[in-house]
Amino acid sequence: MDGLFLRGEDGYEEARVGRVFNRRRPSRYPDAVLVAADADAVAEGVRLARSRGWPVAVRSGGHSWAVWSVRDGGLLIDLKNLNTISYDESSGIAVAGPSVRGGQELAPFLASRGRAFPGGHCPTVGIGGFLLQGGQGWNSRSAGWACESVVAVEVVTASGDRVRADATQHSDLYWAARGAGPGFPAIVTAFHLLTYPTYPHLWQDTWTFVLADGETLLSWMHELLPKLDRRVEPVIAATRLPDVPLDPGVAHPGGTVLLLHTTVMAASPEEAASLLAVFDDGPLAGRRLGHVRGETSLEEENRAQAGQNPEGYRYAVDCTWTDAPASSLAPPLLRLWSELDTEHSFSIWYGWAPDRPLPDMAFSVEGNVYIATYAIYPDAADDEKYRSWVHARTAEIDGTGVYLGDTDFTRRQDRFVSEASFERLASVRAKWDPDGRFVSYLCADPARLNSRG
Repeated sequence: MDGLFLRGEDGYEEARVGRVFNRRRPSRYPDAVLVAADADAVAEGVRLARSRGWPVAVRSGGHSWAVWSVRDGGLLIDLKNLNTISYDESSGIAVAGPSVRGGQELAPFLASRGRAFPGGHCPTVGIGGFLLQGGQGWNSRSAGWACESVVAVEVVTASGDRVRADATQHSDLYWAARGAGPGFPAIVTAFHLLTYPTYPHLWQDTWTFVLADGETLLSWMHELLPKLDRRVEPVIAATRLPDVPLDPGVAHPGGTVLLLHTTVMAASPEEAASLLAVFDDGPLAGRRLGHVRGETSLEEENRAQAGQNPEGYRYAVDCTWTDAPASSLAPPLLRLWSELDTEHSFSIWYGWAPDRPLPDMAFSVEGNVYIATYAIYPDAADDEKYRSWVHARTAEIDGTGVYLGDTDFTRRQDRFVSEASFERLASVRAKWDPDGRFVSYLCADPARLNSRG
């Protein structure tokens, strides 16, 4: 079979981990890797796996921090060649392959047509894993989770058949495709995406504060968050990067500083400035280290995100949703932020404040605030140090569950869908994949999957 690499053959190792973003690559080895040419080749690969009794894992973009796709034994199907995009002007629907990169490929393709989609913040992430896990993207506080804008999926089933799933046909598969992540019991070969008119203006507003002002900043933001227009997306980022906004004559204090970075999509510069004016007054007025505000672009924001998530490094990552008040959140979060000790490591507080029930889809856990921490370092000797640290510190936060995109269940498990959705997903998996052909969540204890604590 074209594109098939058996273990031990030339090209196998590159096919196994060459597209894995995290340089903390696993010592897990599939029996074979299929770099599929197209959807028909994906179906052929599934049928081959059935004939050989192999379980099947799937890779879209290679950005899973825990490297969900690389398992011991079985067949890994790599979808890197499923990267085409088309657009129907009459319907506003784009059809994109799972390995299409949201920021680098989908966003500019749509922008040239006056359209947009709430793609991921890191521009090199493939849309396959991003959408299956929910899709926390640009303008999501206003547009919703990216998976809400998936109107259909084309999939290969465990029997090797190609089917389309949407709200009217194979609706149970469609339900699962919007939030099941690596537990989805099929392989998505194309997403049908509802797109939106682009906002003519994207503005950013960034304030730099010392870490000691973190408790005051958190208290202020928790008070402000429920009042913000949904187009206003506030993030507090704890970072050690030296290139942060500083006012003339102000020196970087060294160590961790806090950025209050907010983006807003608006109809006019005046509207953007008006929506951001709420940050001008507050308990930290006059205590900033720096401040910049003005027009930006998705390309500029994506470049900044890529700089914060550099290639060639090892990553240990964890996250939690929380409804805790600022007074409870500040002590563990400030402790975590104070312990960041490499140049690129960072942690974010992302103001979400859900204001509506979620649609009927597998994705079903969110909270007032999202906390995610990314330990980024070069040396394999530090793997255990940073993995233990990030999971221990995240567990200290009073959380309500996690977002699949920033988890590693081999070290810390938590609730990622509601109990009802978890039971329903098990039924969908049993129907569409009764033999367990597709591997599920990579976790330390499958019996405790989706459990708290």
